[in-house]
Amino acid sequence: MTTGLLVFQSDFGKSDGAVSAMHGVANSVQLGIPIFEITHQIPQYNIWEASYRLLQSIGYWPAGTVFVSIVDPGVGSDRRAVVAKTVNGHYIITPDNGTLTHVKQFIGISEVREIDESVNRLPQSGESHTFHGRDIFAYTGARLAAGVIEYEGVGPAIDPAVLVSLPLKMSKIVDEVITGIVDIIDRPFGNLWTNISRTQFKEIAEQHGDSFEVTITTDGRTIYNNIMTYGRSFADLHIGEPLVYVNSLDNIGIAINQGSFADAYRVGTGTNWEIVIRKAPRIVYE
Repeated sequence: MTTGLLVFQSDFGKSDGAVSAMHGVANSVQLGIPIFEITHQIPQYNIWEASYRLLQSIGYWPAGTVFVSIVDPGVGSDRRAVVAKTVNGHYIITPDNGTLTHVKQFIGISEVREIDESVNRLPQSGESHTFHGRDIFAYTGARLAAGVIEYEGVGPAIDPAVLVSLPLKMSKIVDEVITGIVDIIDRPFGNLWTNISRTQFKEIAEQHGDSFEVTITTDGRTIYNNIMTYGRSFADLHIGEPLVYVNSLDNIGIAINQGSFADAYRVGTGTNWEIVIRKAPRIVYE
């Protein structure tokens, strides 16, 4: 049972009418359907970020909410259009191109159905193959959220195991040295959000104010290496100072107080951006 809530995300931006067109299609299915947004500022073609933003957001919405995620560099190809149902009862409508990677790994997907476009496609749009966000995903999402179709009416069931997945790396701790990756950039502030959990970090962190050596590498090159402080919040540090902190997802973040760490050091995201955190030795003054 869906709740009637429809939530969009895409890499479309808001400089043209694409997002408005999707809203219009949804309202043509049910006038006044409640529509919300995660974001439309996903970097163009960045499937990794689309996957992560779903993980970041969906747990705060009630079961039955329908999410439509469109980052689709393969639009018009033979990639599948699917609707996944999570173990918590959320629905995600998206191209099967890796967008479901984080949700599948960290939340769980119980069922998947491939969209039957002969039924679930905006009428009179069959000759268009470049805007499936409007013609297939928004249309199907609105029909499901509005109760025009039940989940079984989406199309045939497929095995969740065959979903396309992006490569993931799990954080690890060896000899009190934690290695993880930069999962995402906390925009617009430019903080780095890692895949290192608070509980893992607490295995080497005793208290706020402790110092840590942080190293960031990509493709074998060291981008950053410095000592920074474990802060309870940004206010614990002077403006311009770097810090390690626990972010809103209970993972470890790296930041510059009132500055953009990502922009200052040109840091990207994904499995090739490795971050290493080790406890810095205490300095004893005699």
